[in-house]
Parts: sequence; C-alpha cells; structure tokens
Amino acid sequence: MSTPLLAVDDLHIALAGDKTTYGAVEHVSFEIGRGEAFGLVGESGCGKSITALAIMGLLRRPLSLGGGRIVLDGQEIQDSPAAEMRRLRGKRIAMIFQEPMTALNPLSPVGRQIAEMFVLHEGTSWNEAMDRAEEALRQVRVPSPERRIRDYPHQLSGGMRQRVMIAIALACGPELLIADEPTTALDVTVQAEIIDLMAELCAAKGTAILMISHDLGLVANMCRRVAVMYAGRIVESQVAGAIFATPRHPYTRGLVDSLPRLGERSRRGQQRLREISGVVPSIAAYPSGCRFNPRCPAVTDICRSTAPEITALPADGLVRCHHHG
Repeated sequence: MSTPLLAVDDLHIALAGDKTTYGAVEHVSFEIGRGEAFGLVGESGCGKSITALAIMGLLRRPLSLGGGRIVLDGQEIQDSPAAEMRRLRGKRIAMIFQEPMTALNPLSPVGRQIAEMFVLHEGTSWNEAMDRAEEALRQVRVPSPERRIRDYPHQLSGGMRQRVMIAIALACGPELLIADEPTTALDVTVQAEIIDLMAELCAAKGTAILMISHDLGLVANMCRRVAVMYAGRIVESQVAGAIFATPRHPYTRGLVDSLPRLGERSRRGQQRLREISGVVPSIAAYPSGCRFNPRCPAVTDICRSTAPEITALPADGLVRCHHHG
C-alpha cells in the first residue's frame, strides 16, 4: 500500500505486574489507506481495544507503550507530547467507544458535548457551535434535533446515544475514525442502522475507519481488509472475501465456522452452533509456542514448542501458523 494514512509498525504494549512486566500486545503491524475501512477482529481479551488506545495516545498505567511506531500521514505520533495528542484527538483521529453511557458526560447536555468539539478544535463561538451541533444531530438522523440538543445522555435510548457519539467523533471531519465495538449493547435492527450510518457518513467525508469487533460477519461486510487478532498478536490478515472463503489460520477458521448461516438448522438438524473450545489465555499466562495451541484442533508438537513466523499470503495478506497450507 502506498502512502498509508495510518501505519502501525511492530507495536508492543506492556502490562506492568507486581513483580514483572508482561507483553500484552506484541509484533502488531498493519496499515490503513485514506478512506479505507479496515477491520480488527477477535474475542474479548485479544488486545484489540488497547491497540486502539495506543493509537489514540490514551494508554494509562499499568499499560504502556513498549516499542514500535505509530505513523499518521507520515508523522510518528507514538512519542508525541500530551498537548499535541489532545490537538490530534477529535481533529484528525476520533474514536467511538464501546459504551456511550460511560463515554458521554452525564452532567452535560448532548448538544453542548458536540459543540465543544467545534469550540476546542476550530475556535468557533458557543452560539455558532450550538447551531452546528444541531446540524450534526440532524446528519446522524436524530429526530427533532432542536429539542434533543438539550437532552442529557440518560434521556436518550442506546441507539440515540450511539448516534450522538458518532456526531461527536465526526464533528471536525477527522481523517481516521476508530470504532471500538460500536454496536455491542444494541439490538440487531439498531446495529444495522448504526453501521450503515457510519459507513455512509465516512464515505461522504472521506474518513478512514478502523472497525474493532468480535463479530467477523459485521466487519467482513463493512471492511475491505480484515486482520484477526489472538492473544496479543495478529494471526491472519487478508482481504475480506478471502477471510470467509479461504481462512488460513485455525482460529480464523473457528470464527468463520461459528457464524450462524441461513438454512443451517434444516440441513444439519437441531444442532448447536459450532464453537471454539476453551478461552483466550490471560496476559500473564500466554502459552509457549503458538498461543492458540491449547485450543487448536490441528495442534502438533512444533505448535507447542515454537512460535510460528509470519508467512506472506496473496494481496498483502499474512498468517502466523505452522500448518497454514
């Protein structure tokens, strides 16, 4: 990819314990082009969200950046001063967090929280900012924005709160939007509305998206390329169609096989959905060798003793697996 908007190169994130330091995220690299939608998937505890926090400069103890580079539009930002990162956040990089009820200020009307973006990053007056906040609510299809602008977060439904979060994130036209599980607490119908809204607004503004989710189906439908993360490492990255058609890592294959499919029950009878046995290991208990080996149906001795190297795949893909062929 030529001149990526965002390049994450060999990122390491450390977790400080009582007596030792653990590698929470290791050797994570990916690139996102301008206007591209890129997906990062995996179960909870795989390191997706702390990778996003590292990009935003929001890591806090006991987490810290342990190495690697984060390059935005050709400029390294991993060591930028706090004041510089505050200028970047909201203006050039924005983030939608998992739970808007905790991300929004419960003591401030939602209109003022949107307007604050224009005041801080563009220097507008509060009167002008409030007018623009009302228009921002209209763009994310909040009904009666002239009235809702005075509401507090608790007065809105989950879907409406998430629309407010999108309005805040996109207010100043950022180049990159990080969406961390943006539909987790919403019902299926509202999830689809939120995803369609994000895709439409980002396409109109030319905003690139880093979509973080445990839902491979959602990400594959929205993103051009998808990276699969497990136990702090990217284990596979391919174009979205290839992730479904030819998953090369057993973990990716397990995620794909666990997706419900129309007609599956009638073809196979009253069977449970397929599942990946076991759980993601804790950061302090990553196994030796391939980190997926305790759960892998194709495990062999080399998987238990030796960590697999990266193997290149077509279309700039990659896989970490001894038996990827």
